[in-house]
Amino acid sequence: MKQFNLLLLAFLLVTKISAQEIQMRTLIDDNFNFAKEQYKVLAKNIPSDKLPQSFDPKTGKIDARNIQWWCSGFYPGSLWLIYEQTKDEQIHQEALRSLKVIEANKTFTGNHDLGFMMFCSYGNAYRITKEKSYKDIIFQSAESLSTRYRPRISAIQSWNKNKYWECPVIIDNMMNLEMLNWVSDNGGDSKFKDIAKTHANTTLKNHFRTDYSSYHVVDYNPDNGSVIRKATWQGAANSSAWARGQGWALYGYTMMYRDTKDKKYLKQAEGIANFILNHPNLPKDKIPYWDFDAPFMPFTVRDASAGALIASALLELGQYVEGNKKEFYRKNAEQMIRSLASSAYRSDTGENGGFLLAHSTGALPLNSEIDIPIIYADYYFLEALKRYKEWYL
Repeated sequence: MKQFNLLLLAFLLVTKISAQEIQMRTLIDDNFNFAKEQYKVLAKNIPSDKLPQSFDPKTGKIDARNIQWWCSGFYPGSLWLIYEQTKDEQIHQEALRSLKVIEANKTFTGNHDLGFMMFCSYGNAYRITKEKSYKDIIFQSAESLSTRYRPRISAIQSWNKNKYWECPVIIDNMMNLEMLNWVSDNGGDSKFKDIAKTHANTTLKNHFRTDYSSYHVVDYNPDNGSVIRKATWQGAANSSAWARGQGWALYGYTMMYRDTKDKKYLKQAEGIANFILNHPNLPKDKIPYWDFDAPFMPFTVRDASAGALIASALLELGQYVEGNKKEFYRKNAEQMIRSLASSAYRSDTGENGGFLLAHSTGALPLNSEIDIPIIYADYYFLEALKRYKEWYL
């Protein structure tokens, strides 16, 4: 009888796990099919020479921007992620068209965002198709990005000098290092990965507080590399933890561990993850407010883009740990995905101009893109769905 009960318990446990897996697989497939139809709507609503950035529900208009805007790679990248899962030819053709629109960015050196622009787009395209010309464009883009490396500060300068900053480096810049690593690891010059590691080390040293939260901007003296000040541009305060910035940090150091196997990057990623997931101001649905220290909680806005970004990063972090840690990261990422896929955040069919997610916040202190759909929220939501399907099902 005891053996029978154990076998019954094991059967029930397996059945329960299988049911959960089936439920998540259905959710993921449903959302890719939804994305396929939404992006056909979005494609009709944008000029042929610009890329979609956001949608204003009040005016019913899409904000489409020129190719040198830092988000220009997220639309083609999203299309490739959708095509990979659905094999829809109309999506495929739009993905090919949008790549050509941004190709000229391969020689752009005006800021640090070449990774966002060219690796989210051409990186996914090459991964899926193995088209050699795409690889050549990624190599050229890495060369362009490397021109912004400043040896005296041991980092890549984010924005050009202006009336606010001398030589600013923002936490977002961690995301652009993946392209440099990839090029070095795929036949390119080793200098690119050396730059990426040096930048990551400098950021680790200067951007983080003892609780693993990150400043948004560190401004350097370009002549001697000393830190002028640590501040914010999009967060609630210089000392606050801007939500999407914590996501950039988590994703960036997880990626750096993947590409180098340097355990200090894994330690940093785990510290950032624990800061986020154990923060008393993280809502029950796991989608952060726009800043972890934002005023007027719980009556302030959320940032779905931060939730999507963090979910995707947690799923990868879970690949590099074992046991309870792995399950902790997966469980939290799954809850974020379920929240984003619910009616609380996901657009209704045909609405929001074709964007997938509502309730992202770009830069509240600048009164810019507050509580609206934004293209990078869609991208990281799709990436999180893909990662969950490939790694956990």
